[in-house]
Amino acid sequence: MMGYYGNMFGWGGGFMLVFWVAVILLIVWVVKELAGKSAKGSSDSALESLRQRYAKGEINKQEFEEKKKDLNT
Repeated sequence: MMGYYGNMFGWGGGFMLVFWVAVILLIVWVVKELAGKSAKGSSDSALESLRQRYAKGEINKQEFEEKKKDLNT
Protein backbone atom coordinates (compact mmCIF):
# COMPACT_ATOMS: atom_id res chain seq x y z
CA MET A 1 0.00 0.00 0.00
CA MET A 2 2.75 2.44 0.87
CA GLY A 3 4.54 1.77 -2.43
CA TYR A 4 1.42 2.70 -4.40
CA TYR A 5 1.11 6.13 -2.81
CA GLY A 6 4.83 6.72 -3.06
CA ASN A 7 4.73 6.10 -6.82
CA MET A 8 1.66 8.25 -7.34
CA PHE A 9 3.16 11.23 -5.54
CA GLY A 10 6.50 10.68 -7.27
CA TRP A 11 4.93 10.96 -10.74
CA GLY A 12 2.83 13.91 -9.64
CA GLY A 13 5.96 15.71 -8.49
CA GLY A 14 7.66 15.01 -11.81
CA PHE A 15 4.72 16.38 -13.79
CA MET A 16 4.57 19.39 -11.49
CA LEU A 17 8.24 20.09 -12.15
CA VAL A 18 7.71 19.85 -15.92
CA PHE A 19 4.69 22.14 -15.63
CA TRP A 20 6.58 24.86 -13.74
CA VAL A 21 9.57 24.68 -16.07
CA ALA A 22 7.18 25.13 -19.03
CA VAL A 23 5.52 28.11 -17.33
CA ILE A 24 8.89 29.75 -16.65
CA LEU A 25 10.06 29.18 -20.23
CA LEU A 26 6.83 30.66 -21.55
CA ILE A 27 7.27 33.77 -19.40
CA VAL A 28 10.88 34.20 -20.54
CA TRP A 29 9.83 33.84 -24.19
CA VAL A 30 7.04 36.43 -23.83
CA VAL A 31 9.38 38.92 -22.15
CA LYS A 32 11.99 38.47 -24.91
CA GLU A 33 9.36 38.97 -27.63
CA LEU A 34 8.06 42.14 -26.01
CA ALA A 35 11.58 43.49 -25.48
CA GLY A 36 12.49 42.80 -29.11
CA LYS A 37 9.44 44.64 -30.42
CA SER A 38 10.13 47.57 -28.12
CA ALA A 39 13.74 47.89 -29.30
CA LYS A 40 12.68 47.72 -32.95
CA GLY A 41 10.04 50.41 -32.40
CA SER A 42 12.66 52.63 -30.82
CA SER A 43 14.89 52.38 -33.89
CA ASP A 44 11.99 53.11 -36.24
CA SER A 45 10.96 56.19 -34.25
CA ALA A 46 14.55 57.50 -34.29
CA LEU A 47 14.69 57.16 -38.07
CA GLU A 48 11.32 58.88 -38.42
CA SER A 49 12.53 61.72 -36.21
CA LEU A 50 15.64 62.04 -38.37
CA ARG A 51 13.50 62.19 -41.51
CA GLN A 52 11.39 64.95 -39.98
CA ARG A 53 14.47 66.99 -39.09
CA TYR A 54 15.73 66.62 -42.66
CA ALA A 55 12.33 67.62 -44.08
CA LYS A 56 12.25 70.74 -41.88
CA GLY A 57 15.72 71.72 -43.06
CA GLU A 58 17.33 71.38 -39.63
CA ILE A 59 20.03 69.10 -41.07
CA ASN A 60 21.52 68.84 -44.54
CA LYS A 61 21.61 65.77 -46.79
CA GLN A 62 25.13 64.79 -45.76
CA GLU A 63 24.23 64.86 -42.05
CA PHE A 64 21.04 62.94 -42.78
CA GLU A 65 22.89 60.18 -44.63
CA GLU A 66 25.58 59.90 -41.93
CA LYS A 67 23.04 59.67 -39.10
CA LYS A 68 20.86 57.24 -41.08
CA LYS A 69 23.90 55.01 -41.62
CA ASP A 70 24.67 55.15 -37.88
CA LEU A 71 21.10 54.17 -37.00
CA ASN A 72 21.07 51.21 -39.39
CA THR A 73 24.24 49.65 -37.94
